[in-house]
Amino acid sequence: MKLRSLTTGWHARSWARVGVLLLLLLPLAGPGAARPSQVQVARQFLLAVLRGEYTTAYQLLAPQVRATTTAKQFRRAAQPLYDQGQQRGTSIDLYKLGYRMGENNDVRSFYSFTFKSDSLAAVPTVQLDVTFRDSTATRILSFGLIPAPQTTRK
Repeated sequence: MKLRSLTTGWHARSWARVGVLLLLLLPLAGPGAARPSQVQVARQFLLAVLRGEYTTAYQLLAPQVRATTTAKQFRRAAQPLYDQGQQRGTSIDLYKLGYRMGENNDVRSFYSFTFKSDSLAAVPTVQLDVTFRDSTATRILSFGLIPAPQTTRK
């Protein structure tokens, strides 16, 4: 009985193809999978805040923001977003995205979301806004409500 070598003919080409496919798919399978996009990070951040998962949301902030903002300060800043979520629900949709010019002519990427409960309104009552340092950053530089809720003066 004659055995064929796996390194000759059809088998060699088949194993080579399998090897190439494994190498191509390997980055998708492991913990080092593709980086999430900015819109995915923004949505994940906002949903965490709306659910009151402040620790999860805090970890999505840019390192320079975490270096200057304590978890307690962050929770206080995120409270108006959480409150809006309690009133309107935690379902959100992407409303608009783009770039803003900063004071120093720096360009910041932003993503604004609205509550699904506002979907029938001509103009949303409030937008949940998330800003990134630039178009490649995947950590949040700032966030807030547009228009900001008005406070009563004492």
